[in-house]
Amino acid sequence: MKYILKKSYQLLLVAFVLLVACKQKETQPKNTEVTALVSKMTLEEKVGQMTQITLSTFYKKGVFQEEKFKKYIISNGIGSILNVNESEPLSVEEWHELITKIQDYAKETRLQIPVLYGIDAIHGATYTKEATLFPHNIGLAASRNPKLAFEIAEITAKEVRASGIRWNFDPVLGVGRQPLWPRFEETFGEDVLLVSEFGTQAIKGYEGTDLKNNKNVASCMKHFLGYSVPQSGKDRTPAYIPEIVLREIFMPPFKKAVETGCPTIMINSGSINGVPVHINKTLLTDLLKNEWGFKGLVVTDWEDIMYLYKEHNVAKDNKEAVKMAINAGIEMSMVPGKLDFYNDLIELVNEGEVSMERIDDAVSRILKVKFDLGLFDNPYPEKEAVANFGLASYKETALKTAEQSMTLLKNETINNKPVLPLNKNSKVLIAGPGANSLATLHGSWSYTWQGDREHLYAESTLTIKEAIQNKIGKENVTSIAPNKFQEITTSEIKSVTQKAKNVDCIILCLGEISYAETRGNIDDLELSKDQIELAKAAIATNKPVILVLTEGRPRIVNEFIEGIVGVLMAYRPGSEGANAIANVLFGDYNPSGKLPFSYPKYSGNLLTYDAPIRNIKTYKPQWAFGEGLSYTSFEFGEIELSSKTLNENGSLTVKVKVSNTGKMDGDLVIDLFVKDLVASIIPPMKKLRKFDRVHLKAGESKAVEFILNKDDLSFVNAYLKRVTENGEFEILIGNKAVKFNYN
Repeated sequence: MKYILKKSYQLLLVAFVLLVACKQKETQPKNTEVTALVSKMTLEEKVGQMTQITLSTFYKKGVFQEEKFKKYIISNGIGSILNVNESEPLSVEEWHELITKIQDYAKETRLQIPVLYGIDAIHGATYTKEATLFPHNIGLAASRNPKLAFEIAEITAKEVRASGIRWNFDPVLGVGRQPLWPRFEETFGEDVLLVSEFGTQAIKGYEGTDLKNNKNVASCMKHFLGYSVPQSGKDRTPAYIPEIVLREIFMPPFKKAVETGCPTIMINSGSINGVPVHINKTLLTDLLKNEWGFKGLVVTDWEDIMYLYKEHNVAKDNKEAVKMAINAGIEMSMVPGKLDFYNDLIELVNEGEVSMERIDDAVSRILKVKFDLGLFDNPYPEKEAVANFGLASYKETALKTAEQSMTLLKNETINNKPVLPLNKNSKVLIAGPGANSLATLHGSWSYTWQGDREHLYAESTLTIKEAIQNKIGKENVTSIAPNKFQEITTSEIKSVTQKAKNVDCIILCLGEISYAETRGNIDDLELSKDQIELAKAAIATNKPVILVLTEGRPRIVNEFIEGIVGVLMAYRPGSEGANAIANVLFGDYNPSGKLPFSYPKYSGNLLTYDAPIRNIKTYKPQWAFGEGLSYTSFEFGEIELSSKTLNENGSLTVKVKVSNTGKMDGDLVIDLFVKDLVASIIPPMKKLRKFDRVHLKAGESKAVEFILNKDDLSFVNAYLKRVTENGEFEILIGNKAVKFNYN
């Protein structure tokens, strides 16, 4: 018997060794190719691979500056190029011509290393003409449907790859807890679970299972770390974040993205607690690479090494800044226009200030991404990928996503009937700067960096006014709306009284013009004075006023909101956004979105829903996180637990019956919150731990089930350790609650 067991063990051991050998054989050639290529490279060629320049350096107004480009690619061996923020979008054919020319020059270099092209395709293929543009992340998170994030990323990857580009600077994994920040619309909101789940699905959608596939692109999680909460609210300015908050709120989405296999990461342009992240070795090397095991490429944001001495004042000159950043763990510098980084880094290596080991590690990471993307097999745009561009189904997805994001925040009853949805026989007055604006529907990164060039949008893209005219007929629509998003004049405000006389209601389209990054900096969240005066004039007519908000962050409306009978939060809904708004207003779609952030009532009260429970009396938003109405009514049954106790290695099944008790079919978003009733540090008011979305026909009921384990109760304690403590917890779903214990 012992002999049989011994022989069985030996056979198992041999099988295991063979399995490991096979696995090594699968992965080894790629690593061998990278190592072999690095061994052939000169220092100058290696540093060239670490240098990324912008397209406008050699390509301006459609003119390709050949000699200048030869110098960059052939003489300096520049390894990566990215989009330019002010260029107009190119057609697929123009992209193919451009990238083919770039790769032709790369073929003339000694080692023929292909160029890696990167682009900011934030909510669609941003810089390609006729590409489909989807809702920004802030609206997407309102859908509570991460499958949509996957679907949108899949489509975006297809259209980006069809353009000949293989690297996308997305998704944004910053948690949006500072609504003044102009990139708030790029976040998935203020909750860490939403950001983690939606961000992970976006990465999977972009990358598929094989980066060589002509439908996929390499994703780039950004901006590591703490970028979304600058103290001043201004873009690229310092943040001060206690480490316990860094670990509890801002690290988890990035850690999950690393575990998902995201191959590249972009770094926060700002600083945390006085240390610019681009030189924070503790974060970039000790945490990201050593503790979390990130094997990919670390790239800077725009000019950020240069800013270390120009604005942060932590380096005396560019050379010292380069030394600090590369030694901290940066692999590639988004220069983006000059060769100072290239020249200084070569000098630093020759002087022994940066080790060749650090350079080889950086270059190996860069080359691995290029091998994984199949650039060494074929660096040119793939003609067969063009078939994946501009499919009719993409518009259907854009409409579906915009509809699911729509969040109804107010719907008063007049004469025993809710104001919304409106009757299609209604005569309406449309007013406000958002009514005739395409830019306000799209926001940043929409064919251009700022998204404000209206003539570049596809002719099929509708404004809110046009979509409503299509819905109920031009003869039923009167308008007081400027062209594009412009200031409302005094005469237009005064004309509201006269033009409202013969209509049934007023649809007031307010919000923000499109903006991106620093150009979107503001000093407070108040709506502009002209919009406030227009709202007051509309309310004074005594006609029902429905407010439609197209904005990338919450703008304060409390000065006039009492006089508004209906409020639809549309966020930045994208190319089918106007149709989605019209569908909701007139009842062709039943809204189901839930706020992914706390909509503040005052600029001075910006608490999040999960603030420490001591804040419970001062958390008074205009609308709380998770609010959102429907045209039908839903009821929650009592919450059922599989046990009153959750043990350390066990799980707890949570069931709740949900019913549509109204007369219209609809989707119900179910948020499951957990309250820790006693903890070693002040617990949050509540914490989103699970969410789901179900469709219920009128009169239909369904049982919804969630599984909780100890990780769903965990938090970072005072010693910076993630723990789950014994004690009593409370589950909250809808208007129901139940308690249980954890051992």
